[in-house]
Amino acid sequence: MAVCEVLLVPDARLKKACDFVEIFDENLRAVIQDLEDTRSASPDCVGIAASQIGVLRRVAIVDTSAHKKHGAASSGHMVLINPIITRREGEREGREGCLSLPDFTANVRRAMLVEDETGARKYLVAQDFEAVVVQHEIDHLDGILFLDRVANLATDVFARKQSAK
Repeated sequence: MAVCEVLLVPDARLKKACDFVEIFDENLRAVIQDLEDTRSASPDCVGIAASQIGVLRRVAIVDTSAHKKHGAASSGHMVLINPIITRREGEREGREGCLSLPDFTANVRRAMLVEDETGARKYLVAQDFEAVVVQHEIDHLDGILFLDRVANLATDVFARKQSAK
């Protein structure tokens, strides 16, 4: 379909909770394809939520398969529709970035394991890096940005290092 423009903070749509998908049709397939195309066009991108392209529906894509932190228990490429985290275990702090905040990264505390119910009552258990990405994308669907999860904005937010071109 298309590589879409990624909304940037402070766009108000990024702070809105997304509506649950009720109709699984060609429009939903088009949103998923737009998410795929947009994520694929961004090097190192491991996840994207529909709200980041201005679509306020509970759809996200997570794909850690090409990332160096992809673990043996990782699921790889996933399309999440109507995801809800039903269980969290453990805790870790790690550096996160976001397409909607391209100039910053931050230290964020996240669960090490999440269990998620998606779509037609399918279940997912994600661990480690993949669990972080799943939580990050579901936060987008809930209108939460990773900066909202930072303990101290003065000490835990960093300018992103720009790669040489």
